Amino acid sequence: MKIIQQAIGGVYLIQPQVHTDGRGYFVETFRQDLLQQAIGYPIHFCQDNEAHSEQGVLRGLHFQWPPYAQSKLIRVIEGEILDIAVDLRPNSPNFGQHHRQQLSAQNQQQLYIPKGFAHGYLVLSSQAKIHYKVDAPYAPNHEGGLAYNDPQLNINWRTEPQTQKQATLSEKDQNQPRLADIRQQCQAFNAL
Repeated sequence: MKIIQQAIGGVYLIQPQVHTDGRGYFVETFRQDLLQQAIGYPIHFCQDNEAHSEQGVLRGLHFQWPPYAQSKLIRVIEGEILDIAVDLRPNSPNFGQHHRQQLSAQNQQQLYIPKGFAHGYLVLSSQAKIHYKVDAPYAPNHEGGLAYNDPQLNINWRTEPQTQKQATLSEKDQNQPRLADIRQQCQAFNAL
């Protein structure tokens, strides 16, 4: 398993070693010791989540405010997505910048996103099933969100062979605030 730091500090791409033969494949999808060694601090996942969506569904950009901020380990077990992580850590030189990664059941890559990031994804395949681990439980009173189409973020959500139809969003995600509107609140991430 290779764990590769990405351009935005704290985000890691995980490339597992896949063993294949005539029976199928075997892959080790999570090693706490290797992840902790790569990121440099302990991680204790406490909740696993799974989502299923059709092509064109865009979920995000979501996060939780401290003290329930979440680190996430994202994995696609069916289909393909475009995964986005936006840095909301105000002291980061990458504040407001995003990491963009295609994850699929075929490439079996995973993305580790630390606390202090908003996260979202667009389903590229006809359908996708996403599994992710988090290190803090869901806390509805600490939910946060960011507008997926905020011009300040400048996220290109389209990739080939993605269809050019309009993305399908929840009502909540259609009405998330822009980065400029929550910039002051992001100071809460300094304590992480």
